[in-house]
Amino acid sequence: MSLGHIIRKKREELNLTLDEVSSHIGFSKPYLSTIETCKVNNPPGDKLLRKLEKILKFKSGLLLHIAHMESMPSDIRKKYESSEAENQKWRQFVKNLMSKKTKVTNLNKLLAKSELDTKKGLAPLSAGLMVPIINKVSAGYPTDFNDLDYPVGIADDYVRCPDLHDPNTFAVRVVGDSMEPKFHEGDIVVFSPATEVHSGDDCFIRFEMPHETTFKRVFFEPDDKIRLQPRNEKYPPTVVGGKRINGLYRAVIKYEKL
Repeated sequence: MSLGHIIRKKREELNLTLDEVSSHIGFSKPYLSTIETCKVNNPPGDKLLRKLEKILKFKSGLLLHIAHMESMPSDIRKKYESSEAENQKWRQFVKNLMSKKTKVTNLNKLLAKSELDTKKGLAPLSAGLMVPIINKVSAGYPTDFNDLDYPVGIADDYVRCPDLHDPNTFAVRVVGDSMEPKFHEGDIVVFSPATEVHSGDDCFIRFEMPHETTFKRVFFEPDDKIRLQPRNEKYPPTVVGGKRINGLYRAVIKYEKL
């Protein structure tokens, strides 16, 4: 069942109309309707999905998980679902092993019963993802740098990140002091577009026309407003409309000079 059908089914079970849901979460009825009928051109964002989880009484994170799974390319999703199914078998195997206090001599029989694939080797070790350093991002005020000029994965310099697997990960060098004391000028910060953004996260922000970028903490405010908060108390926050922003990417790794 698709995300839209799941949302509509739960709404109907709770005897809520689209008008009622719309008024509670602050998104238009026509847009919610296109989500439920799977005709939406712009997939619902995490902020909307969290609000729907709350008003429709879903388990926290469930709609986010479904939406992120649906956005995966089919080949990646197939591998993920296959791996997750195998992991669930292993978890059940360990649970049975602990609860029954199985003797060593009976392990092979229990493995066979569990239908686990014991012939698979361990994944090869990797030296890590080569992440492109695409630009210098202002930690003060938005700059007129257009990072859209950089093709994905292409840059003049790179940094290696062993624990990242998002192919769209990128890095920037910080300019300015508005994110001190946590981030200093010259630090290299790595951002992952696949990582979920929450209020209070340090983020690379890309604006709509003109294509400006900046580095700030983000806080989601009412009425689709976003507060861009410097860490340095010398600088005031800026509140912008959500429509002005076409990219929010969370910082996941920082490299600094010692």
